[in-house]
Amino acid sequence: MRTSEPQVVVGLDVGGTCINATAMDEAGVFLVDRMVEIPSCVKQGPEPAVSALAEAMDLVLEITGRRRSEVRAVGLDTPGPASADGVISSRGATNFSQEAWWGFDFRGALEKRLGLPVVYNNDANAAALYAHYMHFGDLATRRSSVSAIVGTGLGGGVVEAGRVIGGSAGMAGELGHIVLPMEGLLAEGQPLPACNCGLKGDAESIASLSGIENNLLPYWLTRYPGHPLGELESAHAAAKAVRGFGERGDEMALKIFEQQAIALGRLFSIAAMFTDPDTYFVGGGVVEAEPHFRDWFLQKVRENTVLRDEQRRTTSFALVPDLDMAGARGAALAAMGSVRRQAQGA
Repeated sequence: MRTSEPQVVVGLDVGGTCINATAMDEAGVFLVDRMVEIPSCVKQGPEPAVSALAEAMDLVLEITGRRRSEVRAVGLDTPGPASADGVISSRGATNFSQEAWWGFDFRGALEKRLGLPVVYNNDANAAALYAHYMHFGDLATRRSSVSAIVGTGLGGGVVEAGRVIGGSAGMAGELGHIVLPMEGLLAEGQPLPACNCGLKGDAESIASLSGIENNLLPYWLTRYPGHPLGELESAHAAAKAVRGFGERGDEMALKIFEQQAIALGRLFSIAAMFTDPDTYFVGGGVVEAEPHFRDWFLQKVRENTVLRDEQRRTTSFALVPDLDMAGARGAALAAMGSVRRQAQGA
């Protein structure tokens, strides 16, 4: 039932070190245009982390001048793996490694602490939802999209008719762990890449920072002896530096990113056969790169996405905008969607 009091939802994006918070009103307007961050406290355990989320909500309400009584729901997103209901994996997770987190009901604990409905998504799904609504605007509930978010791993999100597809266990959209055909992607003598999840030849084993560090860079350094990246003190530092070399047109770095673009193209080719989306989004560090490099990368993804003629006439490729704020904003959009569906009795 609609109330005469103004309605607000809050979005809370939880990372390994920080919480990013935002708020949105019933007209769909985001009430802050910058990062509102505080420490996430996740390394201190569940109780300090839940307290930090409550603090983050109070802070964003103070900044926006809104009252707590106006808040109708809270959107929460975290890195995975976690269930559709926001229960952290019983096997732990990279950002929630302490045993106290294993099987912890993050969504339920926050809902109990705040006394408000909490809507959960993983961070990649939240970013995908934000990209979808920013791209389609008023047409968002009549369009579909697939997003690949390239970071330390490869996150993803599938949005259909303006809603994230979560699946029965919350694992829908885990695009990074789809195994790809490797013929024509790997160079001569290049080993089959392995993913931290245990699979070989999945998308994340190539299109991610960990894929560069563990698989791509070690191989390409053997083909470019004496390359400056081989002289850095750690493999992780070298992997993080690859993008800068790519932006400057370094031949080896461009070969690495071309392989990542091919992997994303093949991933989208598979998606085209089971969801046939209106738009494919690419997010992650490449979005924050120099425009000429970013555009080159997206074009390579497009070139390597195999679509039927009918699909090419109706499909577009785009970048996830406002990446630092996309998670919190997507979480807020999910919360507002839940509020509206309840009001409509859906």
